[in-house]
Amino acid sequence: MSQIGITKTITMADGTEISIETGKLAKQADGSVVVRQGDTMLLATVVSNKDAKEGVDFMPLSVDYREMYASTGKFPGGFFKREARPSEYEILISRLIDRALRPLFPDNYHSETQMQVFLISADKKVMPDSIAALAASAALAVSDIPFNGPISEARVAKIDGEYVVNPMLDQMENATIDLMVAATIENIMMVEGEMKEVSEAEMLEAMKIAHDAIKIQCQAQIELAAEIKKASPKREYCHEDSDEDLQKDIKEKLYDKVYAVAAKASAKHERSEAFKAIIDEYKETLEEDVIKEKAGLIGQYYHDVEKDAIRNFVLDERTRLDGRKLDEIRPIWCEVDYLPTTHGSAVFTRGETQSLVTVTLGNKMDEQIIDGAIYNGKNDFLLHYNFPSFSVGEARFKGGTSRREVGHGNLAMRALKYMIPSKEEVPYTIRIVSDILESNGSSSMATVCGGTLAMMDAGIPIQKPVSGIAMGLISDTETGKYAVLSDILGDEDHLGDMDFKVTGTKDGITACQMDIKVDGLPYHILEEALEQARQGRLHILGEMEKTISEPRAEYKPHVPRIEKIFIPKEFIGAVIGPGGKIIQEIQATTGTTIILEEVGDEGVIDVFAENKESIDAAIERIKAITAQPEEGETYNGIIKSITTFGAFVEIMPGKEGLLHISEISWDRVNNVEDVLNTGDKIDVKLLEVNKATGKLKLSARALLPKPEGYVERPPRSDNRNRGDRDRNRNHSGGRDRDRDSRDRRR
Repeated sequence: MSQIGITKTITMADGTEISIETGKLAKQADGSVVVRQGDTMLLATVVSNKDAKEGVDFMPLSVDYREMYASTGKFPGGFFKREARPSEYEILISRLIDRALRPLFPDNYHSETQMQVFLISADKKVMPDSIAALAASAALAVSDIPFNGPISEARVAKIDGEYVVNPMLDQMENATIDLMVAATIENIMMVEGEMKEVSEAEMLEAMKIAHDAIKIQCQAQIELAAEIKKASPKREYCHEDSDEDLQKDIKEKLYDKVYAVAAKASAKHERSEAFKAIIDEYKETLEEDVIKEKAGLIGQYYHDVEKDAIRNFVLDERTRLDGRKLDEIRPIWCEVDYLPTTHGSAVFTRGETQSLVTVTLGNKMDEQIIDGAIYNGKNDFLLHYNFPSFSVGEARFKGGTSRREVGHGNLAMRALKYMIPSKEEVPYTIRIVSDILESNGSSSMATVCGGTLAMMDAGIPIQKPVSGIAMGLISDTETGKYAVLSDILGDEDHLGDMDFKVTGTKDGITACQMDIKVDGLPYHILEEALEQARQGRLHILGEMEKTISEPRAEYKPHVPRIEKIFIPKEFIGAVIGPGGKIIQEIQATTGTTIILEEVGDEGVIDVFAENKESIDAAIERIKAITAQPEEGETYNGIIKSITTFGAFVEIMPGKEGLLHISEISWDRVNNVEDVLNTGDKIDVKLLEVNKATGKLKLSARALLPKPEGYVERPPRSDNRNRGDRDRNRNHSGGRDRDRDSRDRRR
């Protein structure tokens, strides 16, 4: 770069300072910046090849956000102790950046472009995702890569009734809105977040507040770019050929045919075949060498014709490709308890989109362990989304979980998470899996609806049912016409100007995700779309309630049961036993899984088993270990050993007391072994607990009727009647016995 170490400082409305530095690090990249807020620092770099690959007619952009463990002074987990594949959290931030940047590259720019954003220093109070898109955009701003930005991103939270921009991590616990917004100076580009049943008006207000903050950050990037000579002018490129005569010919000959197919209100595959037949028929009129030489242009120009014809059809006729009205929801059918061996299951079908959803209930050991550079902890509510290729009638290699699957699953999880009851009410780890079996628009919203139904089928007492709907928009800036579409099809998503997903209960919004592909979308259209979404959401809830209106009163018989008990802290070691021997033995003999944690001043025990009998048996064993002997109570004990002066009886696990020879019977007993044997069971009464030593004095005769005329005899003078005070007399040696005898003689 021509200049070194240029820094631009942004002062936000609340006084927060964010700096953008360029020219110091990673100078061989096309653009690089370091963005800093507090002690959090992000390094963003962008590189774009000078030429595009032949035959590429799209923008090959890759965005990677990664967190370095060194940024927080931590070692990565795992065997290799180094950063490996990105976590789901890193993937989600990468998607946020990608969705904000991608629409703003020129349509005809096709060079492979790589954006990388690294967390290199972490202030644990500052959430790095709120400045990651700012760093990415600033790297583009100081580069020569063509980009119709800048953009930035801001988080808005509503905390104690007040809107806060880019709040600190420790403020988020009481937030009712957590919204990420990306925008240019003029327009909002992307929105994603979770809420606690807020109104549409509250969400719109949060978006406006975020946009005001973003404008300040965008202006700073413009000023920084003006200081970098490399950023002006942008590079020249030519990534597309053109043939105006061919383009004109395709439009003149095929536009009306496409419009006619759009007006037929056909199903997805039928409509797709009809559109394909139009271009195939047109190709038959061309020479083979023309088809071979200009195959890419033919496909591109026909796609443009399709897009224009379908959009105009919707705007002119105020109807849809499948014949629906603009605000009409496709037919819905649902079924619960479809899979007999799962803990909960549901099928949710809306039009040609279908989700099979299962619920599995596990114990504390099934929780997800989160070990990130910043975030650590456990997660007891998981939602996984799978999108197999057969759902859209395609055959392709099945690889690992895609970023799209991670993103859609996260949106559905955020939609449902606040409706999950407290851990005290539902002590399970909950996993929801949504397998998309058919897809033609908004499978993530089908996942939300199916997830609600499956949890209700499983007997999870969710606070309220949640539904979701995907909204679309087709607009014409020249004529001012626009159409807000409810429950969009895949084609409407692809050809439209907005994809707006909203989830919620009957009382408010729980999550949203919006991508806007058109400049200058007015707030009044957003307001209309939100109201139309609310009506659609309520309609879908009504259809769901026809299948199941409230959670089942009981878990299914084959669902493992969990019971929670609490014990005094001092008994934790006794329950575990040396090397875990006691707790392992209880689990083995009762067929249970026992999880014990120390929480504050007590031990919290979860007992998990397939049936109640096993749980009861384990709890009885634990209670026996932790129980405190009470004076006056009767116990059925086991004789553990016999001495000349009595027997030691175990009345509770690990708790023994002395049954003195004089307390065995009302009759005189000369030899203990004449009446008692080791291993015998005997009923005894606890006469006394020595407060100083904790030793127990037992009696068997106290439970027997006293003979008539019984006269208490004086204690014996021989050694067998001395009443040794300590069970371990042999360890004391002869000195103790002699001392006892001398004391009595005195």
